[in-house]
Amino acid sequence: MEIARDKSLFLKEGERLDDLQRNGYQIIQNPEKFCFGIDAVLLSGFATAKRGDKVLDLGCGTGIIPILMAAKTDADVFYALEIQEESADMARRSVEINDLQKRIHIVSGDIKEAANIFDPASFDVVTTNPPYMISGHGIKNPDSPKAIARHEVLCDLSDVCRAASYCLKNSGKLYMVHRPFRLAEIIRCMSEYHIEPKRMRLVYPYADKEPSIVLIEGAKGGKPRMTVEPPLIIYEDKNKYSAEMVSDYGF
Repeated sequence: MEIARDKSLFLKEGERLDDLQRNGYQIIQNPEKFCFGIDAVLLSGFATAKRGDKVLDLGCGTGIIPILMAAKTDADVFYALEIQEESADMARRSVEINDLQKRIHIVSGDIKEAANIFDPASFDVVTTNPPYMISGHGIKNPDSPKAIARHEVLCDLSDVCRAASYCLKNSGKLYMVHRPFRLAEIIRCMSEYHIEPKRMRLVYPYADKEPSIVLIEGAKGGKPRMTVEPPLIIYEDKNKYSAEMVSDYGF
Protein backbone atom coordinates (compact mmCIF):
# COMPACT_ATOMS: atom_id res chain seq x y z
CA MET A 1 0.00 0.00 0.00
CA GLU A 2 1.38 3.41 -1.00
CA ILE A 3 1.80 5.76 1.93
CA ALA A 4 0.50 9.28 1.31
CA ARG A 5 3.23 11.90 1.48
CA ASP A 6 2.95 15.35 2.94
CA LYS A 7 4.08 17.38 -0.08
CA SER A 8 4.47 20.50 2.00
CA LEU A 9 7.62 18.91 3.38
CA PHE A 10 9.22 19.48 -0.04
CA LEU A 11 8.75 23.24 0.22
CA LYS A 12 11.25 25.80 1.46
CA GLU A 13 10.53 29.26 2.82
CA GLY A 14 8.71 31.47 0.31
CA GLU A 15 7.79 28.59 -1.99
CA ARG A 16 4.37 27.36 -3.03
CA LEU A 17 3.00 24.29 -4.79
CA ASP A 18 0.94 24.95 -7.94
CA ASP A 19 -1.41 22.53 -9.69
CA LEU A 20 -0.59 22.07 -13.38
CA GLN A 21 -4.00 20.62 -14.28
CA ARG A 22 -2.30 17.69 -16.03
CA ASN A 23 -2.07 14.14 -14.65
CA GLY A 24 -2.29 15.55 -11.15
CA TYR A 25 1.19 17.04 -11.56
CA GLN A 26 2.32 19.97 -9.44
CA ILE A 27 5.27 22.33 -9.50
CA ILE A 28 7.21 24.20 -6.84
CA GLN A 29 7.59 27.94 -7.42
CA ASN A 30 8.77 30.97 -5.51
CA PRO A 31 6.89 34.11 -6.62
CA GLU A 32 9.65 36.28 -5.17
CA LYS A 33 12.15 34.68 -7.55
CA PHE A 34 10.50 33.67 -10.83
CA CYS A 35 7.34 31.84 -11.89
CA PHE A 36 6.70 30.26 -15.27
CA GLY A 37 4.44 32.09 -17.69
CA ILE A 38 2.01 31.22 -20.45
CA ASP A 39 4.94 31.00 -22.88
CA ALA A 40 6.18 27.76 -21.35
CA VAL A 41 2.69 26.24 -21.40
CA LEU A 42 2.25 27.14 -25.06
CA LEU A 43 5.64 25.68 -25.97
CA SER A 44 4.80 22.41 -24.21
CA GLY A 45 1.74 22.13 -26.46
CA PHE A 46 3.52 23.21 -29.66
CA ALA A 47 6.43 20.79 -29.23
CA THR A 48 6.03 17.16 -30.18
CA ALA A 49 7.87 14.07 -28.99
CA LYS A 50 7.09 10.41 -29.57
CA ARG A 51 7.73 7.14 -27.80
CA GLY A 52 11.43 6.39 -27.76
CA ASP A 53 12.49 10.03 -28.03
CA LYS A 54 15.15 11.58 -25.82
CA VAL A 55 14.34 15.23 -25.06
CA LEU A 56 16.53 18.06 -23.76
CA ASP A 57 15.21 21.33 -22.33
CA LEU A 58 17.79 24.12 -22.40
CA GLY A 59 17.36 26.55 -19.51
CA CYS A 60 14.61 24.65 -17.73
CA GLY A 61 14.06 27.05 -14.83
CA THR A 62 11.94 25.21 -12.27
CA GLY A 63 11.19 22.39 -14.71
CA ILE A 64 7.84 23.40 -16.15
CA ILE A 65 8.42 22.31 -19.77
CA PRO A 66 9.74 18.77 -19.12
CA ILE A 67 7.05 18.16 -16.50
CA LEU A 68 4.25 19.27 -18.83
CA MET A 69 5.73 17.35 -21.76
CA ALA A 70 6.01 14.25 -19.59
CA ALA A 71 2.25 14.56 -19.10
CA LYS A 72 1.44 15.32 -22.75
CA THR A 73 3.83 13.04 -24.69
CA ASP A 74 5.16 9.49 -24.69
CA ALA A 75 8.82 10.51 -24.87
CA ASP A 76 11.02 8.09 -22.97
CA VAL A 77 13.31 10.45 -21.11
CA PHE A 78 13.84 14.17 -20.51
CA TYR A 79 17.02 15.97 -19.55
CA ALA A 80 16.76 19.57 -18.34
CA LEU A 81 19.73 21.93 -18.11
CA GLU A 82 19.64 24.88 -15.70
CA ILE A 83 22.44 27.22 -14.61
CA GLN A 84 20.74 28.71 -11.53
CA GLU A 85 21.16 26.17 -8.74
CA GLU A 86 18.18 27.44 -6.76
CA SER A 87 15.88 26.88 -9.76
CA ALA A 88 17.45 23.50 -10.49
CA ASP A 89 16.86 22.47 -6.88
CA MET A 90 13.18 23.43 -7.11
CA ALA A 91 12.93 21.48 -10.38
CA ARG A 92 14.43 18.36 -8.79
CA ARG A 93 11.99 18.53 -5.89
CA SER A 94 9.07 19.00 -8.30
CA VAL A 95 10.23 15.93 -10.24
CA GLU A 96 10.30 13.96 -7.00
CA ILE A 97 6.87 15.19 -5.90
CA ASN A 98 5.43 13.94 -9.19
CA ASP A 99 7.33 10.63 -9.07
CA LEU A 100 8.99 11.38 -12.39
CA GLN A 101 12.56 10.56 -11.38
CA LYS A 102 12.81 7.80 -13.98
CA ARG A 103 11.76 10.09 -16.84
CA ILE A 104 13.11 13.54 -15.95
CA HIS A 105 16.71 14.31 -15.01
CA ILE A 106 17.67 17.84 -13.93
CA VAL A 107 21.25 18.80 -14.77
CA SER A 108 23.00 21.82 -13.25
CA GLY A 109 25.10 23.59 -15.84
CA ASP A 110 25.65 26.34 -18.38
CA ILE A 111 24.09 26.26 -21.86
CA LYS A 112 27.40 27.57 -23.19
CA GLU A 113 29.06 24.42 -21.80
CA ALA A 114 26.54 21.96 -23.29
CA ALA A 115 29.27 20.36 -25.40
CA ASN A 116 31.10 19.42 -22.19
CA ILE A 117 27.96 18.07 -20.51
CA PHE A 118 26.19 16.03 -23.21
CA ASP A 119 27.30 13.78 -26.03
CA PRO A 120 27.00 15.17 -29.55
CA ALA A 121 23.91 14.28 -31.60
CA SER A 122 22.36 12.49 -28.60
CA PHE A 123 18.86 14.03 -28.51
CA ASP A 124 15.82 13.68 -30.76
CA VAL A 125 14.16 16.85 -29.50
CA VAL A 126 15.40 20.07 -27.89
CA THR A 127 13.05 22.60 -26.32
CA THR A 128 13.91 26.05 -25.05
CA ASN A 129 12.26 29.12 -23.56
CA PRO A 130 15.34 31.40 -23.61
CA PRO A 131 15.74 34.93 -22.28
CA TYR A 132 13.92 37.31 -24.61
CA MET A 133 15.54 40.65 -23.90
CA ILE A 134 18.98 41.72 -25.04
CA SER A 135 21.43 42.07 -22.15
CA GLY A 136 21.51 45.49 -20.55
CA HIS A 137 18.04 46.54 -21.71
CA GLY A 138 16.21 47.79 -18.61
CA ILE A 139 18.04 45.60 -16.09
CA LYS A 140 18.07 46.92 -12.54
CA ASN A 141 19.63 43.87 -10.86
CA PRO A 142 21.47 41.63 -13.37
CA ASP A 143 22.10 38.96 -10.72
CA SER A 144 18.45 38.43 -9.81
CA PRO A 145 16.71 35.21 -10.97
CA LYS A 146 14.09 37.25 -12.84
CA ALA A 147 16.73 39.23 -14.73
CA ILE A 148 18.63 36.07 -15.67
CA ALA A 149 15.44 34.41 -16.91
CA ARG A 150 14.28 37.41 -18.94
CA HIS A 151 17.50 39.01 -20.20
CA GLU A 152 20.49 37.63 -22.07
CA VAL A 153 22.75 37.96 -19.05
CA LEU A 154 24.27 34.47 -18.97
CA CYS A 155 23.53 33.29 -22.51
CA ASP A 156 22.25 34.70 -25.80
CA LEU A 157 20.35 33.39 -28.81
CA SER A 158 23.54 32.25 -30.51
CA ASP A 159 24.55 30.20 -27.43
CA VAL A 160 21.15 28.49 -27.41
CA CYS A 161 21.17 27.62 -31.12
CA ARG A 162 24.77 26.40 -30.95
CA ALA A 163 23.96 24.12 -28.02
CA ALA A 164 20.81 22.81 -29.69
CA SER A 165 22.66 22.04 -32.92
CA TYR A 166 25.40 20.22 -31.04
CA CYS A 167 22.96 18.12 -29.02
CA LEU A 168 20.47 17.27 -31.77
CA LYS A 169 20.65 14.23 -33.99
CA ASN A 170 20.43 14.86 -37.72
CA SER A 171 16.77 15.65 -38.50
CA GLY A 172 16.16 16.21 -34.78
CA LYS A 173 13.75 18.99 -33.85
CA LEU A 174 14.27 22.25 -31.98
CA TYR A 175 11.20 23.92 -30.45
CA MET A 176 11.55 27.50 -29.24
CA VAL A 177 9.24 30.16 -27.82
CA HIS A 178 10.36 33.75 -28.19
CA ARG A 179 9.21 37.27 -29.05
CA PRO A 180 8.17 38.24 -32.61
CA PHE A 181 10.31 41.40 -32.64
CA ARG A 182 13.38 39.11 -32.77
CA LEU A 183 12.02 36.72 -35.39
CA ALA A 184 14.44 37.71 -38.18
CA GLU A 185 17.37 37.21 -35.79
CA ILE A 186 15.98 33.86 -34.62
CA ILE A 187 15.69 32.52 -38.17
CA ARG A 188 19.20 33.74 -39.09
CA CYS A 189 20.67 32.20 -35.96
CA MET A 190 18.95 28.86 -36.46
CA SER A 191 20.15 28.72 -40.06
CA GLU A 192 23.70 29.62 -39.02
CA TYR A 193 23.78 26.50 -36.86
CA HIS A 194 22.21 24.28 -39.54
CA ILE A 195 18.73 24.20 -38.01
CA GLU A 196 16.18 24.85 -40.75
CA PRO A 197 12.97 26.62 -39.65
CA LYS A 198 10.09 24.30 -40.53
CA ARG A 199 6.98 25.44 -38.66
CA MET A 200 5.89 28.67 -37.02
CA ARG A 201 2.88 29.98 -35.14
CA LEU A 202 2.22 33.51 -33.94
CA VAL A 203 0.30 34.04 -30.71
CA TYR A 204 -1.89 37.11 -30.21
CA PRO A 205 -3.22 38.38 -26.86
CA TYR A 206 -6.41 39.51 -28.67
CA ALA A 207 -7.46 39.16 -32.30
CA ASP A 208 -7.07 42.90 -32.93
CA LYS A 209 -3.66 43.25 -31.26
CA GLU A 210 -0.12 42.62 -32.47
CA PRO A 211 1.37 39.16 -31.81
CA SER A 212 3.27 38.89 -28.53
CA ILE A 213 4.71 35.37 -28.81
CA VAL A 214 6.20 33.27 -31.60
CA LEU A 215 6.47 29.48 -31.50
CA ILE A 216 8.96 28.03 -33.95
CA GLU A 217 10.14 24.55 -34.89
CA GLY A 218 13.38 23.78 -36.69
CA ALA A 219 14.94 20.61 -38.02
CA LYS A 220 18.68 20.03 -37.88
CA GLY A 221 19.90 19.56 -41.42
CA GLY A 222 16.38 20.02 -42.78
CA LYS A 223 15.52 21.24 -46.27
CA PRO A 224 14.17 24.77 -46.78
CA ARG A 225 10.38 24.95 -46.44
CA MET A 226 8.41 26.45 -43.58
CA THR A 227 4.74 26.13 -42.73
CA VAL A 228 3.04 29.07 -41.01
CA GLU A 229 0.16 27.82 -38.88
CA PRO A 230 -3.05 29.73 -38.16
CA PRO A 231 -2.71 32.32 -35.39
CA LEU A 232 -3.46 31.40 -31.80
CA ILE A 233 -5.60 33.93 -29.94
CA ILE A 234 -5.22 33.88 -26.15
CA TYR A 235 -8.25 35.95 -25.10
CA GLU A 236 -11.54 36.38 -26.92
CA ASP A 237 -12.65 39.01 -24.40
CA LYS A 238 -11.27 40.61 -21.27
CA ASN A 239 -10.30 37.84 -18.80
CA LYS A 240 -11.99 35.23 -21.04
CA TYR A 241 -9.72 32.71 -22.73
CA SER A 242 -10.41 31.66 -26.31
CA ALA A 243 -12.04 28.32 -27.04
CA GLU A 244 -8.73 26.89 -28.26
CA MET A 245 -6.93 27.93 -25.10
CA VAL A 246 -9.60 26.19 -23.03
CA SER A 247 -9.84 23.02 -25.11
CA ASP A 248 -6.14 22.50 -25.93
CA TYR A 249 -4.36 24.07 -22.98
CA GLY A 250 -6.84 23.69 -20.12
CA PHE A 251 -7.19 27.37 -19.25
